Amino acid sequence: MDDSQFTLSLKRIENFLFQIDFGAFGNVLTDEPEPLGGGEGPNPSAMLAAAVANCLSASLLFALRKHKEEPGELSATITGKVERVEGFRRVTGFAVQIRLGVTQASLPGLGKAVDVFENYCTVTQSVRHGIPVSVEIVDSAGVSVYSSTTVQE
Repeated sequence: MDDSQFTLSLKRIENFLFQIDFGAFGNVLTDEPEPLGGGEGPNPSAMLAAAVANCLSASLLFALRKHKEEPGELSATITGKVERVEGFRRVTGFAVQIRLGVTQASLPGLGKAVDVFENYCTVTQSVRHGIPVSVEIVDSAGVSVYSSTTVQE
């Protein structure tokens, strides 16, 4: 399978409502919030945030499984910050928190996995060239087991 490139298509339905065609995976509607659009779907900033959080979560799972570890229920939240920069709205940062479904004590390979997992995340490492992304991992007891922050260069 060649995953070195991909193609999506989108078309405007009405106003700022667009349909994105993911081929075999179906369609997703995106829209801008009111008053610009009708808020009938996630906006592009939210789609970008979802891609970052999803990629980081999948990369952590991949790294853990390389060490024969299972994180239990894995979930994440991401907070994006949008500000005016030189008069235009820009995404200026993301903060991601990934939650493991087990305690760190039950994952002996966790340290090795967290040392490398961000390197596997194609989306986050690409986004970081322009947007700072901070990442925290907490275990099922709420203990922070990892934290990183990048500064825009």
